[in-house]
Amino acid sequence: MPDVFAQQSRQRRQEAMLLDALLMVLAFVIAYRIRTSIGELRLLAHLALLPVILPLWMFLLVFFRAYRSPSEASAVEILMAPVRAVGAGLALLFALVFLLRAHDISRATLISFGVFAAVTLVGARVVQLIRARRSLRRGETHRRVLIIGSGNRAKRLVRGLRQNPYGGIEIVGFLDPDPTMVGKTILGAPILGTLDEISTVLKDQVVDEVVLAIPRSLIGVVEKVARACEEEGVRIRLMADLFEINVVRMTLDEFEDMPLLTFEPVAQEEWELLLKRVMDVTLTLAVMPIVLPLMAAIAIAIKLDSRGSVFFRQWRVGQSKRQFRMFKFRTMAEGSERLQTQLEHMNEAQGPVFKITNDPRITRVGRLLRRTSLDELPQFFNVLRGEMSLVGPRPLPLRDVNLFDRGIQRKRFSVKPGVTGLWQVSGRSDLDFSEWLRLDLRYIEQWSLGLDVRILAHTVPAVLRAHGAR
Repeated sequence: MPDVFAQQSRQRRQEAMLLDALLMVLAFVIAYRIRTSIGELRLLAHLALLPVILPLWMFLLVFFRAYRSPSEASAVEILMAPVRAVGAGLALLFALVFLLRAHDISRATLISFGVFAAVTLVGARVVQLIRARRSLRRGETHRRVLIIGSGNRAKRLVRGLRQNPYGGIEIVGFLDPDPTMVGKTILGAPILGTLDEISTVLKDQVVDEVVLAIPRSLIGVVEKVARACEEEGVRIRLMADLFEINVVRMTLDEFEDMPLLTFEPVAQEEWELLLKRVMDVTLTLAVMPIVLPLMAAIAIAIKLDSRGSVFFRQWRVGQSKRQFRMFKFRTMAEGSERLQTQLEHMNEAQGPVFKITNDPRITRVGRLLRRTSLDELPQFFNVLRGEMSLVGPRPLPLRDVNLFDRGIQRKRFSVKPGVTGLWQVSGRSDLDFSEWLRLDLRYIEQWSLGLDVRILAHTVPAVLRAHGAR
């Protein structure tokens, strides 16, 4: 059975392909290092094989259907696919070496590489199967879906979604036009409210996608639902005909012979998001040899300056309003966060954010860290954990988010928050909230990898100038 939503399946395949490529490079390096411990080999001759091996073996992995999900194939088929691909790849590789009479290439190294590649590729799929089964047992989900309507079409959709145990879909509930239906349960999921309460439900619930499963008599509500989803940055799908709705991108998917029209207020290509993640991890790991000693020195300075923990951990609101613990170096006296309510009358910022120019809670070392933005360095760990990106809207505390008074403000939650962003290179704390929000929305609507690179390039000079830092 194909995966429930094709886009989610494509993203998993792209991530798996990237991981496989990295594992094959790692297997090749290990095989080469083991062989050179026994005797010398020509490095360039073996490195020249990589541009041949990677495309060839990635093609074979696709050919042997190594990227099927647990919902599409049995565990044996999933585990045997990379073994078959590696076997065929080794056979073709030996044939190529023989035809080219490449005597400098170590056959033992190629065999070792094949063994290590097979072990690592199979191991990655064992982890995939274990995680899928644990997710099923624990009731964890990857996508939370809100269904508009509760009639026969909605029920048919729910039954179809639940036929796929590894689909990673959880039904948040239903919205129905009939107020007398509110509070009832259909197929184990609650009716959360009426269609007029769509904005409230999207604000209060973690919702990744909204699916309209309504009869044609209720077609008039589509625009209202679509606009509410646009404000929240939530993807919407329709089991209906095409309508004139102003969205960034519309795609047609199919599930169980049912057409699903997808309207996206935020359109980002999956392959670009994958490259963005690769860039995040690569750049973060690249700067770690410099950052870690600096972080150690900062930690010592914080300990010598004031009592308390080195790190400050605070719940922030991330993508799709999922909460995570963001790390920073502590710049205030221990326990200062509890005093914020007593200082609300001193807030100098407009909008829901909280800023005081000469905050009495800041320590001596903390003032220096804030001026240089060095207090943000621990957020590299949030980047490695996948909770943040290097570039994106700043993650806001729960207190600020709860004070949002317009739906469009929550559109910033449609992407991962970032360590830096347009706000960082455009004035930082000197900007009022409306300008801050405008820059966030501009970043979301105009996002590209090139924009991320330009922002990163301008971040270092902005930090060194310390303009707008508090």
